[in-house]
Amino acid sequence: MHDSIDLLPPPPRRRRRWLRWLALGLVVLVLASVAVGWLLYRRLDSNITTDTATANELARYEKQRPSELVAGAQNILIIGSDTRDGPGNRSYGEDSGQRSDTTILLHVAADRRSATAVSLPRDLMAKIPACRRPDGVETSERFAQFNWAFELAGAACTIRTVENISHIRINHHVIVDFNGFKRLVDSIDGVEVCLKQAVNDPEARLKLPAGRQVLLGEQALGFVRARYSLGNGSDTERMGRQQEFLGALFKEMQSNGVLLNPARLYPVLDAATSSLTTDAGLDTLRKMYDLVRTVRGIPSDRVQFLTVPRRPYPYNPDRDELVQPDADQLFEQLRRDRPVSVSAHVRPADGKPGGRFGDSSGGSSGGRAAGSRPRAEDEDWTPEPEAPVEYGGPSAGSPSSGSFSSGSPSSGERSIAPPGASPMSPPASPSAASPARTAPPTYEGTTAAHGICG
Repeated sequence: MHDSIDLLPPPPRRRRRWLRWLALGLVVLVLASVAVGWLLYRRLDSNITTDTATANELARYEKQRPSELVAGAQNILIIGSDTRDGPGNRSYGEDSGQRSDTTILLHVAADRRSATAVSLPRDLMAKIPACRRPDGVETSERFAQFNWAFELAGAACTIRTVENISHIRINHHVIVDFNGFKRLVDSIDGVEVCLKQAVNDPEARLKLPAGRQVLLGEQALGFVRARYSLGNGSDTERMGRQQEFLGALFKEMQSNGVLLNPARLYPVLDAATSSLTTDAGLDTLRKMYDLVRTVRGIPSDRVQFLTVPRRPYPYNPDRDELVQPDADQLFEQLRRDRPVSVSAHVRPADGKPGGRFGDSSGGSSGGRAAGSRPRAEDEDWTPEPEAPVEYGGPSAGSPSSGSFSSGSPSSGERSIAPPGASPMSPPASPSAASPARTAPPTYEGTTAAHGICG
């Protein structure tokens, strides 16, 4: 009798109460998930610093800026700042102002089937336009090394300088500091590199054994910043190493499915957006994700890296000038969204030893690679007296004066210009003009498919 009663189903009222509690629990779970998702989304959004000042400044010069020729193509200027300001950056030394240690022009094709990253040497001699600093002070037009533009007047001045050099309209800009780079590398569990010999570079905080190994954030930063302890000490070699590392980073993210897996993508986006400053066109998670989504399908062999063709500047071999017409042809290809051909086996056109893979068999000057920046003990180096003529004056070489310059905008060095040249415009190079070409050349470079270990 009792057994038969126990087998009867529970009363309908009890079943309804149980279903209500289940439904309530599911609602709470869904709301909690939505709340967590929203908080994570807002955190990523708030990581990004919006640079509205640059857009406002560029608007003042809109009529001077190049027009956009191909709808849908994106040209993004990536500026690696070595500022010591901000979390995690002060440990690299005292803050002596912002400088663009690395500048890359990233062109993403309109059909999203290729991307080309062009490194612009920081020591490239270029005409820097008159710019307005954040404090309202106007700087004068000058012919000086390229990375002065960022130190003088920030991203807007750098963008205008790049547009003057390339005649390419910059759609977006991104500024990343040391800490942001380290966090990005850590978020994908490091990048594999191969070293032919051990490295010990206290200045770059880098100590590595020879061979194949995975570098995490701090080591990766030292690897891309190191100069005199790797290769031949030239900036050419360092830019090539940076390009190979970025290619390996992209390949790692593609091969491990990071860009397709939301669980793995979040820490990457969190790292990528932290310590990041962008224009309003890239300052939200949605906008950043849309960019990632458009490039994640690009084959790694169509993600190309190269340095703009350059050679030693004749009046100061520790500075650079563009090789023409190669440089203009490269910019024309990108401006018109046409393919660019790169190969690791092209002989460098810049006349500097080593090229991409740091062959140090070329000549040297004073115990350092020809064309490299001088070491600290060489900072007082000056060219042979018969080449340039020094222009004096109390303000020569200062950031606010128009001048040819060979040092830092705040170094107070005297201006250097060739005989008879105006200090407001670039001199005519004594080098023989490059022969005219009917087709764009193949440029020395690499692809993400190659990586660092081949």
